[in-house]
Amino acid sequence: MSSITLTAPATRLRLTARGRRVVAFLVALPVIVALSIAVIGGGAALASGDASAPGRTFAEITVMNGETLWSIAEDIAPEADPRDVVAQIARLNALEGGSVSAGERIAIPTEYLAAP
Repeated sequence: MSSITLTAPATRLRLTARGRRVVAFLVALPVIVALSIAVIGGGAALASGDASAPGRTFAEITVMNGETLWSIAEDIAPEADPRDVVAQIARLNALEGGSVSAGERIAIPTEYLAAP
């Protein structure tokens, strides 16, 4: 029987100064992108007047048995469109399904509570 032996060439990978800079940039790129999105997104929330923007005030209420976001919206802002109020409350509380449970504490923008 005969055997075949394979050997790899003895070459080493060398990074030049330019190559090291490129690798460092590629490693830092996700961090740069994430920070850019955070800065742009935070500024957009402030400029839009969004209820979830920092600096807006809110009050907390406890959801009673049988209450829904729709009924809460109608109670706190009878003159406003309930769809808009529900959307604002859901966004402020990060409610994905748009529903609440009895006993749950949710934030309500004070702009609705201040209305007579």
